[in-house]
Amino acid sequence: MKRIAIVLGSFHKKEADQMLMAAREEAAKHELEIVEEVWVPGSIEKPLALKRLLLRDDIDGAAVLGIIERGETKHGLVMGQVVYDAIIKLQLEFMKPIGLGILGPEILPEQIPPRLDGYARAAVAATAKMLE
Repeated sequence: MKRIAIVLGSFHKKEADQMLMAAREEAAKHELEIVEEVWVPGSIEKPLALKRLLLRDDIDGAAVLGIIERGETKHGLVMGQVVYDAIIKLQLEFMKPIGLGILGPEILPEQIPPRLDGYARAAVAATAKMLE
């Protein structure tokens, strides 16, 4: 059985909890064992938490879940680009798949609820596929 980790941001805790439930269900469907669930304050902390996990021999891949909402400035857009870039670089550095389930950047509040389960499931399914 392949083993994965999940990294989540607690800034949108209620929504992230829902994403985690969907991710757990999807992992079970693909016979993946979630060996670690790591909560960080927000998206900018996800790459460091992810790197710490990918260094472990007992982790074959990961899924990163969360939300980067549209704000009054371009802060979220810039943060999203930096975080996504860092995550892709970690995937290539460690040669371990990372499913991206971060809604946004620039997502509007009303766009979040209908996408929570789908993004979480897709991130885990992508990780499972790349672990085949």
